Amino acid sequence: MKKAVNRTTNRELLKEYDFSRGKRGKYARRYAEGSNVIVLPPDWTEVFPTAESVHEALRGLISLADKVGGKRSRKRLSKNSR
Repeated sequence: MKKAVNRTTNRELLKEYDFSRGKRGKYARRYAEGSNVIVLPPDWTEVFPTAESVHEALRGLISLADKVGGKRSRKRLSKNSR
């Protein structure tokens, strides 16, 4: 029976990992194109402690804009994207 590796204390790469032919940032551009990461200022964490709280606030603003007759240039959010 093999001994289990403690992953929390063993942070070094194993010798059998070979990254000599790896290319740094190979998928970085493709990832950036499909990603919508927005960084909020640190002092906003009091108001928006989680990503879900930000999503909820934005959905509320979108709903309010729809009620007041605000025009949006993008498609309406589907229930699946919520």
